[in-house]
Amino acid sequence: MTEGMIVISSWAVASAVLAYFTLVVSCVVVVLSENRNPIRSLAWVIALLALPVAGVVFYLFFGRSLKGKHMISRHNKRKLLHLVASRSVELDSLDLSPDACQLVKLAHSLTHAPLTVNNSVEIFIDGTHKFRSLIRDLEEARETIYVQYYIFSDDSLGRQISDLLIRKASEGVAVKVIYDHVGSFSSSNKFFRRMQRGGVDTHPFFRVTFPQLANRINWRNHRKIVVIDNRIAYIGGMNIADRYVKGMKDGSEWRDTHFRLQGDIVQSLIFSFAVDWYFLKSPDMSLRLKVPRNPLRNDCAMQLVTSGPVDSWHNLAKCFLKAISMAKKSIYIQTPYFLPTDTLLNALEAAALAKVDVRIMIPSRSDSKLLQLATYSYVTRCLKAGIKVYRYRPGMLHAKAMTIDHTFCTAGSTNFDFRSFENNFEANLLIYDAEVNARMRDIFFADLKQCDKLKYSQWKSRPLPQRMLESLIRLFAPIL
Repeated sequence: MTEGMIVISSWAVASAVLAYFTLVVSCVVVVLSENRNPIRSLAWVIALLALPVAGVVFYLFFGRSLKGKHMISRHNKRKLLHLVASRSVELDSLDLSPDACQLVKLAHSLTHAPLTVNNSVEIFIDGTHKFRSLIRDLEEARETIYVQYYIFSDDSLGRQISDLLIRKASEGVAVKVIYDHVGSFSSSNKFFRRMQRGGVDTHPFFRVTFPQLANRINWRNHRKIVVIDNRIAYIGGMNIADRYVKGMKDGSEWRDTHFRLQGDIVQSLIFSFAVDWYFLKSPDMSLRLKVPRNPLRNDCAMQLVTSGPVDSWHNLAKCFLKAISMAKKSIYIQTPYFLPTDTLLNALEAAALAKVDVRIMIPSRSDSKLLQLATYSYVTRCLKAGIKVYRYRPGMLHAKAMTIDHTFCTAGSTNFDFRSFENNFEANLLIYDAEVNARMRDIFFADLKQCDKLKYSQWKSRPLPQRMLESLIRLFAPIL
């Protein structure tokens, strides 16, 4: 190699190093200037500085913010609210505590979520009964079917559902499907094209392709919503995949929670689906939004709260915080992944230290070893504060539910973790009803009989290598 070539090579290396250093510094400046959660910002700064190249790549793909973006225009949103959303019930007409009334007002301020009554709720805790009911309702559909799932698998259950949707489309039913592109990566394009050719209007949410890869891969639509003839709706934690019916590959069960709804709350689910649909199809206004008369008359009060990375506030995180702070006697949480924000963890600890009965149920066998280790890193602190932690033995606990005292509960698609609170598009029901609360409490305590309760003395003495690995992964919990 000649002396000139050596000089050019050295100059090229120096320029590349300088460019990379400038890029890292620029990313760090952006992270700090966004004034995010300090813990989350620190996690990104550590990743950028400690992981050469990989840290920058991870930040470009997973670290940027969508705050301030709009799913649809304010004009179209107001139009939808006028067409679909039911009028909020006067709080004075219901027997709600002052704390519950404040939570209702908070949810409305964050998302314009109306408080509805005249509702009925059927609770499913396994995929067999949920999908049996869903298929029966789909069979009886006469006008519209709106389907939205994070995962729509090309397996036996997925093919059964897709065949049914194609058949209903051939009968003249307007069938619309939204699936998350990343969540449904394992399903072939051929599977979705077949539905499209069969008359099912099918679209992926945030299709991840070059050059938009880095802009889209981190923002996932985790909602699971079905609306049939604008009068029956489903929402919860179950996706369309065989494991929700047949269990995990090792033969263990998949435990989940899902709701079948009728009543005024269905209008709120139509609105949520419509916002996502118009985001994908804007300015297409092809949805049929006429809501049939609701024959139900009762005081079963509930709100639908949606949340996503485009929101100015972390809507569901704030609602969870308010709900936890109003607890007087008990807080029962079921979640597959427990990676709470510092604020929510402090709220749970404060409740337990104030002698509120706080219980958290997590899976003994998880579908993600990494997230399980991250979850374990929070357990010691919980146990020390007097929070009771249980591991569900029979299989994967995928339920996402929280029951507080005797009159409030919430369930939906939201995990108790950073990703659900900050990065995913989620949807949860807030239910202010003693009867539904009692049913959810009964389910929790039935599951409790199949759990192992963790003891502080035993937990803190687990092997040092495991504790060190948990602590290491904990550093990156805000960005998992």
